[in-house]
Amino acid sequence: MTKAPELAPATVSEHDGVRYLHLGTPWVQGAMRLRTPAKIELEYVQRMMVWTLLRPPAELTRGHAVQLGLGAGAITRFCHGAMKMRCTAVELNPQVIAACRAFFRLPDDGARLAVVQQDAQRWLDAAETGSVDVLCADLYDHEAAGPVLDSEAFYRACARVLADTGVMTVNLFGRDARFERSLQRIAAAFEGGTVFALRPTREGNTIVAAIRSGTLPERDELQARAQQIDTRLGLPARKWLRMIRALPGSPP
Repeated sequence: MTKAPELAPATVSEHDGVRYLHLGTPWVQGAMRLRTPAKIELEYVQRMMVWTLLRPPAELTRGHAVQLGLGAGAITRFCHGAMKMRCTAVELNPQVIAACRAFFRLPDDGARLAVVQQDAQRWLDAAETGSVDVLCADLYDHEAAGPVLDSEAFYRACARVLADTGVMTVNLFGRDARFERSLQRIAAAFEGGTVFALRPTREGNTIVAAIRSGTLPERDELQARAQQIDTRLGLPARKWLRMIRALPGSPP
């Protein structure tokens, strides 16, 4: 019998009006500002919402959004609450789920929300092909040294579950030696689509986005969408436009 992995304890701290989630270490795994819990606090998590630029405005809040690695639940809370989307969150550690429900205002499961305690790779392997419109992967353990799932097989599974117009965003450490290797794996898995990255945050988080098929919209269209997202959702989408960099070999 395969021994179950030992999972780190979920711990919570607060500083200057912000509540933080940790996994038994000082590394921050998620955050929520107590006065504005509906907003996304951490900059890199905000940037994971860059997929909003890549969906036509009429389809922006439609479809199925999946978060792999719950963190403090910010993406799921936002997609479920502000955007009224159908959401699934997949998290291996039951303590993280319990902490999100107790301290980070994660709603109970319902018609539009399912929180699944499961390994992300197993969930992907069992999911229906083309059943996901938005996939956000942020899979770090208590050491926060790099994604715990980062193989080409993992990214191919991500691509498989996405609809033809689907988009994935993933949090990588741009200063990590494995970053370029991760990019190559994502590009291979999303062949026929488009892969791009945003500039790193000050902490080194680099958000990579992959479109299942097709290319980036024209610049004028992106600017119009960014204006609408800024106004409608309060996300800094116009700022993201200045951060986009295409990867070698991706369509222009």
